[in-house]
Amino acid sequence: MADTKYTILAINPGSTSTRIAVYENQTLLFQKKVDHPAASLRVFSSNVAQFPIRLEAIKAALAAEQFDLRRLAAVAGRGGKLPPLEQGAYLVNDDMLTFLRDHPIDDHASNLGALLAQEIAQPLGIPAYIYDAVVMDQMEDIAKLSGLPEIRRKASCHALNMRAMAIKAAQAKGWRLEEKNIIVCHMGAGISATVIHGGRMVDVITDEEGPYSPERSGGLPNRQLIDLCFSGGFDRLSATKRTRGQGGLMAYLGTNNALEVEDRIAAGDAEARLVYDGLTYQVAKNVASLGAVVSGAVDLVVLTGALAHSSYIIDRVAPRVAFLGEVQVLPGENELEALAYGILRVLRKDEGFHIFHDPQAC
Repeated sequence: MADTKYTILAINPGSTSTRIAVYENQTLLFQKKVDHPAASLRVFSSNVAQFPIRLEAIKAALAAEQFDLRRLAAVAGRGGKLPPLEQGAYLVNDDMLTFLRDHPIDDHASNLGALLAQEIAQPLGIPAYIYDAVVMDQMEDIAKLSGLPEIRRKASCHALNMRAMAIKAAQAKGWRLEEKNIIVCHMGAGISATVIHGGRMVDVITDEEGPYSPERSGGLPNRQLIDLCFSGGFDRLSATKRTRGQGGLMAYLGTNNALEVEDRIAAGDAEARLVYDGLTYQVAKNVASLGAVVSGAVDLVVLTGALAHSSYIIDRVAPRVAFLGEVQVLPGENELEALAYGILRVLRKDEGFHIFHDPQAC
């Protein structure tokens, strides 16, 4: 089966852009990013309502490449805000489409992934899948305890890229993922981390409880946060925006652009250096804490995400976590590759796929 050529279209809808890529097995044929001006999206009541313009953008991008859709063996879409799912592939079916259209867990651009994939795949008579959705949950029960019974820790993280980079790192070493303990930290606009044990992401530090990041506050002292929320200056929406979008580097330095911060450091800005070093300090501290989940028996630490391109960050995080084991840097967000490679494994029958059943269906 490895000699068979499978052509796969991967679709990753973001908040203000739609990214697509076409792969033949593990070879990238082309990728495109279509930006959607914020003003053009504000007229829609939800992300799912943007479906027509997103679909037309994808069709136009494929037409510009003169790509023949009949070459496709499958279409892979980013998995959206469904109920908690297992790792791997889910076949897009009517239950999934109905759930995402009518009652998604949250309004998120990723909800469009399955809808767009199915719309392109169905006329061609080929399958559409999602893979390692953002709601993938393999956390052990003990890891979900928060300290309050009203609040359960969640597994929300950059699962698609994180698991893909763990698989890539393990394969490069000739390892079976199921036999190794690997910590993966995704560093982007938000920062999350996981520890993979027995092939499963058994604990997760989400982007709202761990390190601060370019635009998120990360975990905050409870009493001070409660005082801030009841200070009279915030309602629910503004408090959410303050911690998710206006926190982290944005709150301290007025920018979420890491390159700009590094330029300021190079120019002698002491505050920028302190805040940026604080980010790396918190990343390392959180990564190290996951080592305790596997009693320190860590085979590999993988640093990934857009910020992993920064030698400044890597040079400050890697030495602090090297006591855990080897540190490998796999920069970038890699979601399109992760989608395509995951579905390639399904088509080759190296992996199976799951069937989604709507828990709210009669």
